[in-house]
Amino acid sequence: MKKTILIISLLIVSFVNAQVFIGSGDNKFQVGANFQNTASGINASYDFGLGENMSVGFSTTYALSIDEDLDADFTDRFDIKARFNANLGNVVNIDENFDIYPGLNISLKNFGGHLGMRYFFTDGFGIYTELNTPFAKYKTDTLTPAQKLHNQFTINLGAAFNL
Repeated sequence: MKKTILIISLLIVSFVNAQVFIGSGDNKFQVGANFQNTASGINASYDFGLGENMSVGFSTTYALSIDEDLDADFTDRFDIKARFNANLGNVVNIDENFDIYPGLNISLKNFGGHLGMRYFFTDGFGIYTELNTPFAKYKTDTLTPAQKLHNQFTINLGAAFNL
């Protein structure tokens, strides 16, 4: 019984000690699933803290599962973005383990924005979700269904890691 109480106490302390964004020099890596109309795939991102509430990084996505009627090659399936985040976890102050980060990104396909949220269970592991939307597409003509990949509203969700 004492061992069980000790283990539960240690787990609770490890959850309480997690901090989501520490500011300058902070490193976050995220990997997860990407969901969009007519496709789903894998997403990976990295963010580096520049200041108390700012970070920059990149995000890349590859559409693995697409509708059979889409004729999509590698350039349609792949996208990479440079991004800027405003990490507002300590501003909204919901929980010290929670971060909300709106941001802007510029990619191979468009200029857009995102709204992300992270929650860390321990110092090194958490979960994330991001909502992404394009503001301006580089191609202004009517897009083919394959060109609409990564040029539409998308959702990412998965695991987040402190490095």
